[in-house]
Amino acid sequence: MTASRIEVFEQMLASDPDNTLVMFGLAKEYEKLERHADVVAMLNDYLKRADDEGNAYGMLAHAYEKLGNRTAARATYQRGIEVATAHGHPSMAEDYRLTLESDYAD
Repeated sequence: MTASRIEVFEQMLASDPDNTLVMFGLAKEYEKLERHADVVAMLNDYLKRADDEGNAYGMLAHAYEKLGNRTAARATYQRGIEVATAHGHPSMAEDYRLTLESDYAD
């Protein structure tokens, strides 16, 4: 089921490469299959085009963590705090702050 969803999203993106909703959906499907490098690539492209309110930063940071890139994960959580705060999502920003304090206190 998931592979066919990915194919559908990839076909949709091929016909409309700037569709940020499709990009985000495809990133979620990649995340389900633990295709972390694909999540990183898709969300970085998505974030260049979309005014995300913070959720994508958490997904992206998690994918960086899974790939062992703690520096990028830390920076992404920090950016997510800024974006979530700017968009009026204090609980999301606090979740990211707590993650940084507990998992990146080195």
